[in-house]
Amino acid sequence: MEHQTKNRANSTQLTPLNFLDRAAIVYGDSTSIIYNRTTFTWSQTHRRCLQLASSLSSLGIKKGHVVSVLSPNTPAMYELHFAVPMSGAILNNLNFRLDHKSLSVLLIHSESKLVFVDTLSLSLTLNALSLFPINTQRPHIVLINDDTLALHHNIPPPLPKNVNIINTYEALIKKGDPNFKWIRPDSEWDPITLNYTSGTTSSPKGVVHCHRATFIVSLDSLIDWSVPKQPVYLWTLPMFHSNGWSYPWGLAAVGGTSVCARRVDAPTIYRLIESHGVTHMCAAPVVLNMLSNFNKTKPLKKPVHVLTGGSSPPATILSKAESLGFDVSHGYGMTETIGVVVSCAWKRKWDRFPATERARLKARQGVRRVGVTEVDVVGPTGESVKRDGVTVGEIVVKGGCLMLGYLKDEDATWQCMRENGWFYTGDVGVIHEDGYLEIKDRKKDVIISGGENMSSVEVEAVLYMHPAVKEAAVVARPDEFWGETPCAFVSLKDELKEREMTTEKEVKEFCRERLPHFMVPKTVVFKDELPKTSTGKIQKHVLRRVARAMGSLPMPMSPPPPPFLFPSRI
Repeated sequence: MEHQTKNRANSTQLTPLNFLDRAAIVYGDSTSIIYNRTTFTWSQTHRRCLQLASSLSSLGIKKGHVVSVLSPNTPAMYELHFAVPMSGAILNNLNFRLDHKSLSVLLIHSESKLVFVDTLSLSLTLNALSLFPINTQRPHIVLINDDTLALHHNIPPPLPKNVNIINTYEALIKKGDPNFKWIRPDSEWDPITLNYTSGTTSSPKGVVHCHRATFIVSLDSLIDWSVPKQPVYLWTLPMFHSNGWSYPWGLAAVGGTSVCARRVDAPTIYRLIESHGVTHMCAAPVVLNMLSNFNKTKPLKKPVHVLTGGSSPPATILSKAESLGFDVSHGYGMTETIGVVVSCAWKRKWDRFPATERARLKARQGVRRVGVTEVDVVGPTGESVKRDGVTVGEIVVKGGCLMLGYLKDEDATWQCMRENGWFYTGDVGVIHEDGYLEIKDRKKDVIISGGENMSSVEVEAVLYMHPAVKEAAVVARPDEFWGETPCAFVSLKDELKEREMTTEKEVKEFCRERLPHFMVPKTVVFKDELPKTSTGKIQKHVLRRVARAMGSLPMPMSPPPPPFLFPSRI
């Protein structure tokens, strides 16, 4: 009786993995994935995930083990969102844009047992593993070969000698049992994912989410965005970014089709939309900007619903995107909430407003989604700020969307997850009279460039390593293409103030050797002294005004795709 009760308890735990079992029954013959000339049905995806989970178990992967992935938006990346947790392990998606030093730190911190590595990220991974301390166990590698990539780019499948590559992705699937009884969580509070908020510090923050949170956010994301059954979803948002805002699991719940693309630029996006009848896509504002500035005169044949997040898209970009046939929705979320938790819920009466006013309203982050318990903006003592659109405070969130905590970092966890279940986001905002929230600043000085978050403190730490730098501060400067880019204000040591000795180009090259390229300052401003308070603290708000007054960096003549969309690390 006790055994039966335990089995029944396990089978009733909330988990998004159940969506795949149901999809195989309801949508078994419908298309689940499209990638170049490769297509799968939901019954095939279900079987492949079970086989892969079976092989992982046979390799000794157990509950609580971390399995990492470095891959762009490919079928393998999608399948691993189910296969890894189906083996009982914790899925750890990593940003393949990181440099090998940063990647090494994350792999060591996570204690990853196994790494699935895309062909073009193999050298990066091997360099990262070479930095492991002698007595630290290195994870095994499973190579994700891409026959299409090899065919079109003459890249042979790399299988170097003396490297611990235990198998290839497809070989593991072939070896697995299609009737494997996947391992259900003992509790819906068991961890399912580990995502890192940053990859360039010695103390990275690993966000741990549970089955319950991903289940809630996945369904909430469908409801709030009014996603119908069997949508056609184009993956422009990287799946490594907060698990694609939970949509890998959500698409299984509604039997949607995932259109995957390794390299995504404006011509590719438009081609895939037309050829596959894309209905939905998530995209950072920089992608909207890229699509809006592409030389396209005719609007789309059918509207495409776009969910954007991060920094507020400028009203001009929203207006242009809508004129091309994109129905844009705006939301707010973070890695700690595994998806969007605040969205600009649209009101019918706003349809009658002029385009500029509609864009202004849509640029606001909005109100809490239905699956979120509470969202508020609070003052220093925890009181709610006035709903006047002027009084600023810190944005706080409460609900089942929240992380379990930061891996191996209780202090950081308690600093943001305080009494009464509130999560303090570190973002500063206001609440308007109608109850809609709008972000005004980043309390932690986060710069959002092309949909990627970067900490100004991390860039400053590198600048301070330069032998000629006395003081450094990094703030966001407007950029017509990326939205924001890092702008460094630097003062030099008294004995090294000659401009000929330390140039803007030299500072950038110094940073480029030590940082991922997207974090390198695009602008360097030399000052004799940086503005400070009476206590000696650098006044970043003054520097922000200076950076804004400098205006936006002009758009390049032929703007490249966002760095995270390239097939290899920039």
